[in-house]
Amino acid sequence: MKTIGLLGGMSWESTALYYRLINEEVNRQLGGLHSARIVMVSVDFEPIEVMQREGDWQAAGAALAEAARQVEAGGADLLVICTNTMHKVAPWIQNAIGIPLLHIADATARRIRAAGIETVGLLGTNFTMEQDFYRGRLVDEYGLNVLVPPKPDRDLVHHIIYDELCQGVVKDASRDVYLRIIEDLRARGAEGIIEGCTEIVMLVQQPHTEVPLFDTTSIHAEAAVRKALEGTDT
Repeated sequence: MKTIGLLGGMSWESTALYYRLINEEVNRQLGGLHSARIVMVSVDFEPIEVMQREGDWQAAGAALAEAARQVEAGGADLLVICTNTMHKVAPWIQNAIGIPLLHIADATARRIRAAGIETVGLLGTNFTMEQDFYRGRLVDEYGLNVLVPPKPDRDLVHHIIYDELCQGVVKDASRDVYLRIIEDLRARGAEGIIEGCTEIVMLVQQPHTEVPLFDTTSIHAEAAVRKALEGTDT
C-alpha cells in the first residue's frame, strides 16, 4: 500500500472528511483492521484565505509548495490537495515535489464522463466558479459543458461556504438556497451538479435532490485510495 499525502486545513472541516473517507474505503477494500497509510500537513487557513481574497496567488502557491515538500519528506508517495479552490496553485505545488499530484478536477471529470453526462453545473467558491483553472480544465481536457449560476447566486454560494461551512455551521435555510440554485441550473440544462468545494457535501447530499450530485470530496478520496492500492491484492 502506498502512503497518501494530504495537504489539508483549507478548511479543516473538509480535511477531516478526507481522512475518514480514505480510511473507510481502504478498510472496505482490505477488511479486518486495515486503515490507510497517511501523511498529512494541515495549514492555518486564515493567512491562506487572506491571500485568496487579496489575489496574492504567488504567495499562496509558495506557502502550499513548502507544505507539500513537508508532506513528501514525511514519506508520502502521492499528494492530494484537500480543496478545490487551491488547485489554482497546483502547478506551483507539482513543480516543488517529486511525487504525483492527483488533481481533483481530473478525478471528478472522469466520474462525470463515466456517467454519460456532458453538461454540468458547477458550485464552489467564486474563484472556482469564475476562473479558468478549474472550469477550463473540465472544458478543454474533458469536453464538458460547464454552467455556473448568475453573479448574485455565485456570491451566495461563496459566502455560505466561507461564513458557514468552513466554520462547521450547517443551516437549513442555506441548504434551501443551494437547492434553489441547483434547480435553476437544471432548468438551464445541467444534467448533474459538481459540488466543487469540499465543504458543500456537509450541506447538500444526494437525498436532498433528484439532480445527480458529484461530491468532489468523496470522488477525490476514492481516487487516492485507488492509486494507493495499485498492485495490492484486494
